[in-house]
Amino acid sequence: MNFLRGVMGGQSAGPQHTEAETIQKLCDRVASSTLLDDRRNAVRALKSLSKKYRLEVGSQAMEHLTRVLQTDRSDSEIIGYALDTLYNIISNDEEEVDDVEEENSTRQSEDLGSQFTEIFIKQQENVTLLLSLLEEFDFHVRWPGVKLLTSLLKHLGPQVQQIILVSPMGVSRLMDLLADSREVIRNDGVLLLQALTRSNGAIQKIVAFENAFERLLDIITEEGNSDGGIVVEDCLILLQNLLKNNNSNQNFFKEGSYIQRMKPWFEVGEENSGWSAQKVTNLHLMLQLVRVLVSPTNPPGATSSCQKAMFQCGLLQQLCTILMATGVPADILTETINTVSEVIRGCQVNQDYFASVNAPSNPPRPAIVVLLMSMVNERQPFVLRCAVLYCFQCFLYKNQKGQGEIVSTLLPSTIDATGNSVSAGQLLCGGLFSTDSLSNWCAAVALAHALQENSTQKEQLLRVQLATSIGNPPVSLLQQCTNILSQGDKIDRRGSKIQTRVGLLMLLCTWLSNCPIAVTHFLHNSANVPFLTGQIAENLGEEEQLVQGLCALLLGISIYFNDNSLESYMKEKLKQLIEKRIGKENFIEKLGFISKHELYSRASQKPQPNFPSPECMIFDHEFTKLVKELEGVITKAIYKSSEEDKKEEEVKKTLEQHDSIVTHYKNMIREQDLQLEELKQQISTLKCQNEQLQTAVTQQASQIQQHKDQYNLLKVQLGKDSPHHGSSNGGAQVNGIPPEEISRLRAEVEELKSNQELLRSQLAEKDSLIENLKSSQTSLDTNEATASARDSEQIAELKQELATLKSQLNSKSMEITKLQTEKQELLQKIEAFSQSVPVPGESETVVAAKATDVEGRLSALLQETKELKNEIKALSEERTAIKEQLDSSNSTIVILQNEKNQLEVNITDSKKEQDDLLVLLADQDQKILSLKHKLKELGHPDEEEDELESIDQDDEDDEDEVANSQGDN
Repeated sequence: MNFLRGVMGGQSAGPQHTEAETIQKLCDRVASSTLLDDRRNAVRALKSLSKKYRLEVGSQAMEHLTRVLQTDRSDSEIIGYALDTLYNIISNDEEEVDDVEEENSTRQSEDLGSQFTEIFIKQQENVTLLLSLLEEFDFHVRWPGVKLLTSLLKHLGPQVQQIILVSPMGVSRLMDLLADSREVIRNDGVLLLQALTRSNGAIQKIVAFENAFERLLDIITEEGNSDGGIVVEDCLILLQNLLKNNNSNQNFFKEGSYIQRMKPWFEVGEENSGWSAQKVTNLHLMLQLVRVLVSPTNPPGATSSCQKAMFQCGLLQQLCTILMATGVPADILTETINTVSEVIRGCQVNQDYFASVNAPSNPPRPAIVVLLMSMVNERQPFVLRCAVLYCFQCFLYKNQKGQGEIVSTLLPSTIDATGNSVSAGQLLCGGLFSTDSLSNWCAAVALAHALQENSTQKEQLLRVQLATSIGNPPVSLLQQCTNILSQGDKIDRRGSKIQTRVGLLMLLCTWLSNCPIAVTHFLHNSANVPFLTGQIAENLGEEEQLVQGLCALLLGISIYFNDNSLESYMKEKLKQLIEKRIGKENFIEKLGFISKHELYSRASQKPQPNFPSPECMIFDHEFTKLVKELEGVITKAIYKSSEEDKKEEEVKKTLEQHDSIVTHYKNMIREQDLQLEELKQQISTLKCQNEQLQTAVTQQASQIQQHKDQYNLLKVQLGKDSPHHGSSNGGAQVNGIPPEEISRLRAEVEELKSNQELLRSQLAEKDSLIENLKSSQTSLDTNEATASARDSEQIAELKQELATLKSQLNSKSMEITKLQTEKQELLQKIEAFSQSVPVPGESETVVAAKATDVEGRLSALLQETKELKNEIKALSEERTAIKEQLDSSNSTIVILQNEKNQLEVNITDSKKEQDDLLVLLADQDQKILSLKHKLKELGHPDEEEDELESIDQDDEDDEDEVANSQGDN
């Protein structure tokens, strides 16, 4: 403390030199003192001087302070002072200054901070040391370390990012700050990661894979989503840094199912009044984050997958709810419309859902109609009308179904005759012909998007008829557009002078391109071509040059897509007209005015119509693509001669003929491929059938062989038995069998032999058929490439042969079955024959006795079986009764257990009450003793003490009597 007093006292001794000398002394003290307390006090003094004397402290003390961070790491207090001092030197947080000096001081402060930052990070070890200090949990070390590193990143972000990137575990250490339980460090950690991830894709990927999405979403949820404070805003900005223009992180975010966790952000209550400024900011950032995931500048596949995920999790439905809600602030509503636009852009499922959304009105109206009402209403804010136009464009982008639905609302058959409801087409026509030039432009562009790359709807729109006034015949929409265009500035309009004409010309150019029928309708009006040539030929001011360029484009489209169906306006005649009235070079020069316009390049960058003022709404993004596509071909078409046109037409005809021939041959080849596929399938089927037949023939051959063996065995047995029985019984009977039976058996044997020979011949025929089938199959395999009528005939023959083979197989199987039955009969007869031969030494009585014995055993066995069945039945009945008794016992046990538990609870409660009573008695005894002591101290006579003792004794006696009486009872 004495040292500090000396330092602070020395400051007032002299002017500027005194502070520099004081700082120098403090730096010497930090560098040379051996005692830690002295060094700590010196660093603390430097900290107190660092805000006011940044330059002096920074230039003299920075090296000493970094050395303190290295050597005195064990003392958290001195480390904290050193970090705070370095932060004060490098950061630009200064005290408030006068308005006059504010700008100069801010610039000087930033320069000073950048210079000190450059000095600090010149030694990369300093940043690595700072990263290692962030691992310390001590608040006085970690918090100033976070602030210092954030300040370094603000001044020289790319250099510090590179050092952290090559530092081992550098990013991981910083990610641990999000898990800190102290909100101050966690919140400053979010700000640090904001500066770290700015414009560095490699660090963004590392931070994302360090589980940043999970932690940030948890923080947002903990803070209350859109109702949260500034912390939610910081987390959302960090999420945008991680996801914007980073396809890898976007894919990781989608695959990690984090899109589903965004849905609660947009759960806005029914009462939308009282939106705080912070809530508006948070919700605005949340909507921007959704747009980052589905931006048209992202790869189409990534955008499409995010759009599908948003529909499946219900996020799109939630956004549409906000879209149709009441009381939503205007800027939130505008950003929600832009967000919904990009979520549905080019995604058919989302576009279909959006078409089905209805506004909560009576009667319900489609959301598209409600939005178009805002677009053509000049009282609505400009940014809101731009957002609605973008939403309508995104709804129709690559959506031919939606385009057809919009155009159909203009066709005569679908217009509501009652007039109860307003359709989208009627609103667009109303905007197209209103007196507000911005409404004209928006309606013309919206209608052009309904025709984009859809020749069917271009032709359908030619059918639209408009009733201009009572008593006059209706005119077509195309005619009405050209009428308004030709009137020019005659109609008094609010807004830009050329905006209406530019919108109508863009609509007509989109309508006529790639649609020869529309070109014919346009040229059929004899006033259109003279009007266009007159506009192009005039020498007008700079404002009108754009209209001249668009007129030249429209006339060029009428030439390039002309099918020469009108004799007076054929291609060649129109080109001659241009050459005479305008001049080819002049025409091409006027055509070039479009792409040279300053607003053309701006509109060609992004699909969203984002303009600073209504006067800047001149070009549409899709129209700039059309100009880029047509400008070159129209220039070539204008300079081509009639002979070149004829040659080109001949070439086109030749190409068309060639294309038709190629198409014809393609169809023939496709048909032949189909026929070949069918033939291949038939051949594979025949192969399978052939294999099945071969297996069946093999099985039949084995069965025939078995029959042969059995037949030979029977023959041998009969041959052995015949001489023996013939000698014993003479010529009348052979072994008791009459001669007629024997002759019949021999005839059957002969018949079996003949059947066997027949089967052999049939088997040989089958083998030849199989060989023929194999050869025909081989020929089919070789002639597969040249399949023709001959193949089909062979296949028909093969089918016939196959049918014949199947019938023969069925007949053979029947014959085999017949042979098997005959064999069984023969075996039975032989068995009967062998039984009928008497065995020597065995009489009929013995046989009868044996039969009786067998019958007796059988009856005994049957009786035993019956008894066993009765016993089993009785046992099962006993088992059922025992089971019922067991169930009743179990229920009784459960009841008793419950009663036991209740009794135990009662006993526990009684014990607790008894303990409480004992405690109360002990407290009362203590109070009595204290009262006695007080009485003694107050000098009361002993009689009172004796009376008290006698009272206590009487109380004890009464208690004993009560206890004895209770015991007797």
